[in-house]
Amino acid sequence: MASIQPQIPKLSKDNYENWCIQMKALFGSQDLWDIVSDGLDESTFERIAEATTCKQAWEILSTIFKGVDRVKKVRLQTFRAEFETSHMKEGETISDFFSRLLVTVNNLKRNGEKIEDVRVVEKVLRSLTIKFEHVVVTIEESKDLENLSIEELMGSLQVREQRMQKNAGSMLEHALESKLTLKNDPKQRGGRGTSNRARGRGRGYYPSQS
Repeated sequence: MASIQPQIPKLSKDNYENWCIQMKALFGSQDLWDIVSDGLDESTFERIAEATTCKQAWEILSTIFKGVDRVKKVRLQTFRAEFETSHMKEGETISDFFSRLLVTVNNLKRNGEKIEDVRVVEKVLRSLTIKFEHVVVTIEESKDLENLSIEELMGSLQVREQRMQKNAGSMLEHALESKLTLKNDPKQRGGRGTSNRARGRGRGYYPSQS
């Protein structure tokens, strides 16, 4: 099946504005606009140095960069797999998990993937550690995930994370205080000592036989 060659707009003295818009759209559709806006590197320029017309230069550039789409497809497969297999690690903070996941999301977008917030939100909620299970249930029941932004979800989870850390710290502090109180309680020490001595006397006393 023969490929369809793009129609090259012609520039005249009266149509610059329209020509500019059409050329930008044309170059953009072929993933070549970056070359126009950023310029050519030396190696690429050398390839079109012998072109005598813009059309020839265009065709050379188009041939050079035909592999871009294939490269993007390979990259997309890699980043999609990375996105789907990403999970929050034990001991990892919400902030660190989001940062790691959003790197992959941005890589997907840069390679042409259209990824909406709701897809990222749902991915996060099913990828948290088990300690966030009750939080996930609460969010799913109380929030409209279709309209929940990534930033809002991260903020909500960070608040819950801070509460859990505070509660865990309070429980640990209470446990240490209880242990210290028992250790320093003279009644507890005396009770154990008396009991041990009583058991000791019981084991060491044997009445004489008549």
